Amino acid sequence: MATPVAQLAVSTVIFSLRAGSTLWLPLVRRIREPFEGQWALPGGPLGANESLADSAARTLQQTTGLTPRYLEQLYAFGTVDRSPSQRVVSVVYWALVRPDEAEQATEGENVRWFSADELPELAFDHNTIVEYALWRLRNKMEYSRIAHAFLGERFTLAQLREVYEAVLRRPLDPANFRRQIEAGQSIVATDEYLAGGRHRPPRLYRTNESIDLAENGPLPEQGAPHALR
Repeated sequence: MATPVAQLAVSTVIFSLRAGSTLWLPLVRRIREPFEGQWALPGGPLGANESLADSAARTLQQTTGLTPRYLEQLYAFGTVDRSPSQRVVSVVYWALVRPDEAEQATEGENVRWFSADELPELAFDHNTIVEYALWRLRNKMEYSRIAHAFLGERFTLAQLREVYEAVLRRPLDPANFRRQIEAGQSIVATDEYLAGGRHRPPRLYRTNESIDLAENGPLPEQGAPHALR
């Protein structure tokens, strides 16, 4: 008797800042068993002739209409009993999109945005996957330039600080934040200023393109969430 072969699937966690600078992500409602009617991460089986990244990009576009600029492989989840019907190993990607991009995402009866910290019970082990993705994002904010993926081409220091505060869920001292960001050389000052305010207009900055968004800084990663140890 032939040994059953595990199915390989690809799923994606998409983060964006919406609704008062909080982290949100889109979920899709399952229309078949197992877990019919429950919310889940966008994803599906890996096509025979496509790469993992291509599969993640395809399912994202088909379900949400999004084509993120930042798409990175996150982790592989393969617990034996994670699917009740058959053995499924999921390679998970994560994507970060700007608020203006998120506003263009498809929404409807079977696609909806949820607050990342207030999710319902999801299908399979997708709550654990989101927990891990949040941990990775918040950890990576401390030692990389990944926060810039949430911003447009030009931004103020205050806008950049608001991204950090929203993701890390804590206030940051403006003066200390400015010193740390400028010392890290991850941004470049432009000759442009943000217009329309009542006070002196703040200077606009751009990302230092010579530094990769995911490039590591001096801080080491911490231990993984308990569910993955």
